[in-house]
Amino acid sequence: MTALDSAIDTLVVANRILGHEGVVDAFGHISVRHPENPERYLLSRSRSPELVEAGDIMEFDLDSNPIDLRGRTIYSERSIHGCIYKSRPDVTSVCHSHAHALVPFTVTETEIRPIWVMSGAIGDKVPIWDIRDDFPDEGTMLVVNDAIGDSMARALGQGRALLLRGHGAVIAASDIKRTVMVSIGLMRNAEMLMQAHVLALARGNVAPVRPLDPREVEFITGVLFNPRGLDRAWEYWMRRAGFGGE
Repeated sequence: MTALDSAIDTLVVANRILGHEGVVDAFGHISVRHPENPERYLLSRSRSPELVEAGDIMEFDLDSNPIDLRGRTIYSERSIHGCIYKSRPDVTSVCHSHAHALVPFTVTETEIRPIWVMSGAIGDKVPIWDIRDDFPDEGTMLVVNDAIGDSMARALGQGRALLLRGHGAVIAASDIKRTVMVSIGLMRNAEMLMQAHVLALARGNVAPVRPLDPREVEFITGVLFNPRGLDRAWEYWMRRAGFGGE
């Protein structure tokens, strides 16, 4: 199996995992940088992630132009991927998440910080990007061109996760398995954080939620991103999504 074949197979599995775990629904997508050409990336044709197959995977340049369209429909928000790859040479995989648990945090100025040990890899803080800040007259909620994509990539900065107001999130990491891990961790952390806020309000606390501190975030990220932890989680998610683990 070539490096390209392996990347395509892993990308298919990643799509299925994210769909099964609820990070993406009928929409959303994940990509991987081309293993043999860093100036290109791999992304499915426009299809619900949980249905993606190897034949759906297409190749794009970093301006998000398809290399071989062949009449296929492509995602309108592919600039999310190209713009992050252009601005972040360290990134090899990008996910656009539509996880429902994230959306309330994008519209209430409620900060997402990691409160769960298994979500530490999301980073100490997750910023929120509002398309209206740079494009007040655009009239779209979608990242449909590189100008919007560049604005979004700047807001992501060197982080791994960024919330999109009223929309979802983007996640970027140095390995596709890490991107999947951070995407799932971000969603689960949001679910738990919402529960923590509800419990705290019931107790009458004003500033109740105690997040992981930066040292804890750094430590647990190392644990989660180590092959010992990452491969264990990947096998678990693969089995849940209907694949045999290795």
